[in-house]
Amino acid sequence: MDNLAGNIKEVVSLKSGVTRLTLTDFRNYAFLRVSPGLRPVIITGENGSGKTNILEAVSFLTPGRGLRSARLADIRRFTPAVIDADYLPAGGWGVSATVFRNGEEFEIGTATETGSRECHDEIRSFDRRIVKINGQKGVSQNELGQYLSAVWLTPQMDRLFRGGSQPRRSFLDRLVYAFDTEHAKRTSVFEHLYKQWYQLLKSTNGHADAAWLTSLEEDMAAAGVAIAAARREQIARLNRFIESTPDDVFPDVEIALEGTVERQLDSLPAVEVEDAYRSRLARERHRVLENDGVDGVNRSDFKVYYKKKRMPAELCSTGEQKALLISIILAQTKCQILSRGFAPVLLLDEVTAHLDDAKREALLTKIRELDLQAFITATDPGLFASLNGYAEFWEIKNNMVFCR
Repeated sequence: MDNLAGNIKEVVSLKSGVTRLTLTDFRNYAFLRVSPGLRPVIITGENGSGKTNILEAVSFLTPGRGLRSARLADIRRFTPAVIDADYLPAGGWGVSATVFRNGEEFEIGTATETGSRECHDEIRSFDRRIVKINGQKGVSQNELGQYLSAVWLTPQMDRLFRGGSQPRRSFLDRLVYAFDTEHAKRTSVFEHLYKQWYQLLKSTNGHADAAWLTSLEEDMAAAGVAIAAARREQIARLNRFIESTPDDVFPDVEIALEGTVERQLDSLPAVEVEDAYRSRLARERHRVLENDGVDGVNRSDFKVYYKKKRMPAELCSTGEQKALLISIILAQTKCQILSRGFAPVLLLDEVTAHLDDAKREALLTKIRELDLQAFITATDPGLFASLNGYAEFWEIKNNMVFCR
């Protein structure tokens, strides 16, 4: 354990994180520019003041849909500001940052622009996300993962274990992104293919061109098996890490992935699993017409267990579920530091909810020991008194940030 702590300290001593953050027409902010240090930042303010929006902005500097998974159009400020920013197309919103990593600085940014396409003899507009890295536009958002990584915990995730499986899959996929930046592309490709396949079957009442359907099913099977393999690898990596480094405060967890494709990969070569997946899609096309889904990676479930109690997370108390999530987040963070050589940014939204005083202070101590950048929101700055003199304290008022 001492050796582990020493190795982590050696990596984070190189420092990484956001040293300047600029928001334009993002949520409630017409324009905001802040310069955080590479340490914890405590953000307080009244409910609805825009604390979480800052965390969401940072999350958009990584691959994926951000910590709220919001529609791009819903993020734009209702009354746009008049700002001359070369990364911000007219009518969109933008986030840009200076990122410091292992002694080097990088300029990254993301924004939306409005496009149009012909659909059923009419022109429809849509928002699309664009990325700029070190002055180069037109970069894939997957490239953002080479410069910044983020791990987050939000109040919505307090219900992660008691709802449907889709949010749990998204949570797992975020963990995979940190180690495999191509995973975001795979999941996006699969979702696009599945949507095409589904709409084609529905619009033709099952009588679509067979060659077209077969082509889509081949591509879906290939992408799906790659997704399942990456998820399995990440779960195995975290389970090994958790087993070898049990936490002294937060509960030990065991994680698993349940699904047909994943079970087949336990005993069959990937090429055979891919063939079986493709055959199942073709065989069960009728289920789409019956408003049912086909079993595959879009139905897999991420399962979490409290090891000491031998209890699935969905049967644990609210406080235990929060502690289990924190255990996973801490394990992911440490594992990433050692594996990738730079620390992720922690985005912790109202993280102290459902934690007793002992666990709250234990979490703050662990964040301090990790010595990395974290953005933490709350309404009461007094909860973080133990970080006085170490963390930065920001207060949000009237869409502005005041540093204490």
